[in-house]
Amino acid sequence: MEGFGGRLRACAQALGLSDAEVARRAGLSEQRYGNYVRDVHAPDLDTLVRIARVLGTTTDSLLIGDKGSEPDQVRIALEARLLSAAHVLEIGDLKVLVGQAEIFAQLRQDDGRRVP
Repeated sequence: MEGFGGRLRACAQALGLSDAEVARRAGLSEQRYGNYVRDVHAPDLDTLVRIARVLGTTTDSLLIGDKGSEPDQVRIALEARLLSAAHVLEIGDLKVLVGQAEIFAQLRQDDGRRVP
C-alpha cells in the first residue's frame, strides 16, 4: 500500500515537479520535504496544507489517498497540473488563460458535449 511519502511523490510527478521544486513552492527546505517523502517525519497541519496547495490536491488525498476510478484520477491530475501552472503566471497571462478556458467550455456546452 502506498504511504504518505509515496502519495507526495506521485502527485509531484503527475505535475512534473521535482521534490526540490515542491519544497521551494511550499516554503520548505529540501531536507525537510525529503523527510516527508521518505516517511521519516510527518508534517504539521499548516505545512500539510501548504504542500497540498502546491500539489493541487487535498490534505485528505495526501493522508488517506484517493479511491476514484482511473478516468477520475486522470482528470484530477490534469486539473492539478493546470492549477500548478496557473500559480506561476502573471495576472495578465492568467486572465488570458481563464478567458480561453471559458470560451472552450462554452463551445463544449453549446455542442452538448462534456470533456471527459
